[in-house]
Amino acid sequence: MWPFFNESRALCEAKRRQRTERLAEAPKYSASEHGPFLKATASEIVGRIQRGEWTASEVISAYIARAVFAHETTNCVTEVLFTEAVQQAKDLDTEFAATKQLRGPLHGVPISLKDQFDITGYDSTIGFSGEAQKPAESDADIVKLLKAAGAIPIVKTNVPQTMFSFECCNPVFGRTVNPHKPGFTCGGSSGGEAALLAMDGSALGVGSDIGGSLRIPAAFCGIFSFKPGPLRVSYAGTGNTVPGFEAIVSVGGPMGRSVEDLETFCRIAFGVPGRTHNLAPVLYRQLTLPQKLRFGYYSDFYIKASPANKRAVLETAAALRSQGHECIEIEVPDPVESFDVFVGLSSADGYKTLLSGIGSDPLDSSLFVIAHGTGLPRFIKLFAAWCTETFFKDAKFASALRSTGVKPVREYLQWTVRRDKYNELFNSEVWDKHALDGIIAPVQAMPQVPTGSFTTLFSLSSSTVLFNVVNSPAGCIPVTKVDPVKDAITEEWTELPSPTLVERALYFGQKPVYDPVAMKGMPVSVQVVGKKWEDEKVLAMMHVVDSALGKDRGFGPGNWDARENPFE
Repeated sequence: MWPFFNESRALCEAKRRQRTERLAEAPKYSASEHGPFLKATASEIVGRIQRGEWTASEVISAYIARAVFAHETTNCVTEVLFTEAVQQAKDLDTEFAATKQLRGPLHGVPISLKDQFDITGYDSTIGFSGEAQKPAESDADIVKLLKAAGAIPIVKTNVPQTMFSFECCNPVFGRTVNPHKPGFTCGGSSGGEAALLAMDGSALGVGSDIGGSLRIPAAFCGIFSFKPGPLRVSYAGTGNTVPGFEAIVSVGGPMGRSVEDLETFCRIAFGVPGRTHNLAPVLYRQLTLPQKLRFGYYSDFYIKASPANKRAVLETAAALRSQGHECIEIEVPDPVESFDVFVGLSSADGYKTLLSGIGSDPLDSSLFVIAHGTGLPRFIKLFAAWCTETFFKDAKFASALRSTGVKPVREYLQWTVRRDKYNELFNSEVWDKHALDGIIAPVQAMPQVPTGSFTTLFSLSSSTVLFNVVNSPAGCIPVTKVDPVKDAITEEWTELPSPTLVERALYFGQKPVYDPVAMKGMPVSVQVVGKKWEDEKVLAMMHVVDSALGKDRGFGPGNWDARENPFE
C-alpha cells in the first residue's frame, strides 16, 4: 500500500470497513430468485409493479443482491444505502396498495449515483480521504427529483482521484476494473456507475461529464449514456474538484441499459430549477423527427481510430442507410485546436485547484503527468515541445504541450476567445455546411485500454472532449463487440505516413495497446451527437440508431450473464 500519513490511511481503512459491513447486509445473489428482475429495463420494472406482478420490495432485494455481486467482481461501490432502500421500497408498496397510484415514472426503480452526488447522511469523498466522515446535510437536486419520481437509491459508485481521468482508482476505495475483463479499465470518471450497470447491479444511474466522463465508461463497459448540453440539468449538491471553473461546463446526466431509460431521466430532470435557479427554463420538449434524417459520420479525428472503432461507425452508418436515412462522411475542422482549447483552459491554474483535495493522500499514477508536467518552467515545456516536433515529428503532442500550464488572466481570456471562435468554425463547417440532423462518431480511438494507460494516452479523450468544447449534447450507444478477425490490424494502420507518439503506442512495436485478440468480445460504441440545445432530438435520434442496429447485438438488461464466457 502507498506510504502516506497515518490519519489519511486510517480514514481510508475506516471507509472500506464501513463499506464491507454494509455490503454484508445484502442477501446472497440467486440467479433463479433474482434473475428475472434484472432482465427488465427501468421502464419495464415500473410497468410490472403497476400491473401488480412485482412489488418494489422484490425488485430492490434483487438489485441489492446483484449490486454486491457486481462489486465483488469490479470494486465499483463506495457508499451503501441498503437499509434505507429496503424501507423506502416497503413504504412505496404500502402506498401503492392503498392508492393503486404510482409515486412517479420511476416508482420502485433501484438507482445508483456517481459518488459526487450528495445524499443526506452519506459522504461524497470523490476519492479524497479528507472528505471522509463528512456526511451531506441534504440531497443533491437531482437526487430529490429522482426520489420524488419514485426512484430508490441503493449505492453510490467509485470515481478516479480528482475525477479527471478515464481510469477509476483512488486511495479511499481502490481501483474499479472492467466488468468484461479485469485487466482493462472500466473508464472514468463515472467508471463505477458503468461497471455496476453493465452487470445489472442497478436499473438506472447518474454520472457527470466534463470531457467524456459519461461516454467513455459507458463505451468501455457496453451500456448507454447521455451527456446533456449545459444548463438542462441542475448540478446543485454535486461535489466538484474545480469549483468556479466554467470555461468548459461539467454536466450531470443519465447512464443506463436502454435509450428509453435515459429519456425517462431527462423527462424528469430537464429544466427543473432546484435550489440554484441557474437552468434554462425549458422542460423536456416532446418532438417528432422527420421520416428521413441526415447524418454526418467520421471515424478518424485527432488520433487514427482502431479497426474495431472504425467498423462500429461504418456499421452504424450502414444500418441507418438501410432504414432510409442519409449518411455522408464528413471531416471535423481543426482537431488540434479543439483539444488544445480544452487543455489550455483546463490547465489555466496549473491544475492546482484540481489537485488541492489530494492533501496527504498518495497521488494516483494516472495523474503523474498532470501533477508534475504542467508545473514545469515554460522554457522547459517549450524545449520539450520543440524536441517532440523536430525529432519525433509529432506536431499534435507538441501543440498540446505548449497549451498547458498556468496562465495570467489576459492569456486565459484569449483562450476563451479561441474556444468561442472554434465553436463558430465547428458550426459553420459541420452543421451549416452539411445541413445535418446529427453526427455519428467514435467514442474513442480504442474500444478499451488496459489499466494504467491514462498517463500516456490522455489524448484519447480528444474525441469526447470535442463535444464539451462545442457544448453539443451527445449520447453513447453500444454497437458491436471486438472481433479478432474483422478487427485485425492491416496496412492502413501499420503504414501510417506520420504516426504520432500515441498512434505508435497504439499500433506499433512489440506490444501495441490495440490487441483485438486480448480485447475479443469487448464492447465497441459510437457517439450520437446533435446541435447545442437539441438534447431531445439527440435522444430521439438515439432511438432511431438503436432500432436500426437491431436488438440482438448483446447489450441491455441481462446480457452480462448471457455472454459466452462471463468470467473470461
